[in-house]
Amino acid sequence: MLLERVKASSFKIIRDKHISNQPTEKAMNKRANKYKMNLNLVSLANGEKPELEKAIELEFDNHDEIFGLIERSKEKNLFDNPQQSVEFTIGLKLFSEVMLKNRNHPLFEAFAPAFRDFMKKLKSM
Repeated sequence: MLLERVKASSFKIIRDKHISNQPTEKAMNKRANKYKMNLNLVSLANGEKPELEKAIELEFDNHDEIFGLIERSKEKNLFDNPQQSVEFTIGLKLFSEVMLKNRNHPLFEAFAPAFRDFMKKLKSM
């Protein structure tokens, strides 16, 4: 079995206090919920079982209570399949937390305004 352990909160953010009034990662982690997730490859797209069992155990912090968000997402019936609401919420929270912790990274520079609009629309639904 291939097992990788990833600790998502093992990096530091460098920021200028005069430019940003956002909380530091240290301050965010004090208020963060701690999660552990296991991801296993069960079958390949062609239906075959993988030769090697692959799994990742991921520990991460998130400022939101994700299980509550999953329930609200399912209640809103955003998608025809309720399972997709779970997938969407988990994916969105993993992505958005990394983006939040790295808000000054050039990778997110052009995307951030559109993401803010997307989140406003999602929260209004």
